[in-house]
Formats: sequence, C-alpha cells, structure tokens
Amino acid sequence: MSEARGVPLSASVIVVRDDVLALIDEAMESLPEELREARWLLREREQFLARASLEAEAILDAARQQAEALVSHTEIVRAAEHEAARIVLDAKERAARLRLQTEDFLDRRLAAVEIALDELLTATRRGRERLQAAGSGTVPSALASGEALDEEVGDA
Repeated sequence: MSEARGVPLSASVIVVRDDVLALIDEAMESLPEELREARWLLREREQFLARASLEAEAILDAARQQAEALVSHTEIVRAAEHEAARIVLDAKERAARLRLQTEDFLDRRLAAVEIALDELLTATRRGRERLQAAGSGTVPSALASGEALDEEVGDA
C-alpha cells in the first residue's frame, strides 16, 4: 500500500478497497473471541444475580409466611428474619465479588483490545505516511499493475 497511486492535484492516494477491507476484516476477527468471553461472563453474572435474587426472595417469602403462622412465637420469627437477612447479605456479597471479578476480567480483555487497536492504528499511520511520501513522486510501473500492492498486503 505504500506505493498507492496519488490522486491528481491532491495529497490523497488511491487504495484498493478489497485490500483495506481485508485488513479491517482481519482486525475484526481478532476481537470477537474476547467480546464473546466478556459477554459470557456478563451472562453468567446476570444469571447468578437472578438466582441469588430469587433465592433471597424465596427465603424472605418463607420467612414472612412462617412469621404469620407463628405470630405468637416471636423468637422463631426473629430467627427466621435474621437468617433471611444473613442469606440476603451473603448473596449480595457474593454478587459484589463476582461483579468485581467480571470487571477485572473485562478490563484485562479491553486492555488487550486497546493494545491491538493501537498496533493497528500505528500500522495505519505508517502506511499513510508511506503513501503520502510515495504520492509526491511518480508511480512505479509495478504499482500500476497492482503487483507491489499485492506483495505489501501479503506481508501484512
């Protein structure tokens, strides 16, 4: 791509669409695995939170029903409410811990994606600089036939 033809009377150059699209597709193919893993972790976290919430709600419902049935037995009611509160607190702590682990994982994955994008951006800038430098001269005959461009893309 460093030997792309210049647009007459312009600093712009002409690049082969298929070559640029192939580079973009290659970059996009490296992203889905990290994103799939991140989505999986988020789904797992949501399922865990939903299960914990349902469990906590079931325990609270059971405690309420038991309290109504044993109104005269206040000590039993207090114990059930205390146990339900303890379980809810435990579920919230587990959910918070899972959330932090998920955020840490996502941060690491996003950092890897950021690095890959930085490398792609650096390569793109270098390519553009080479294109601009080549645009100030004449177009080599190999470029006119497309051979040099195919070799450059093959190396990338």
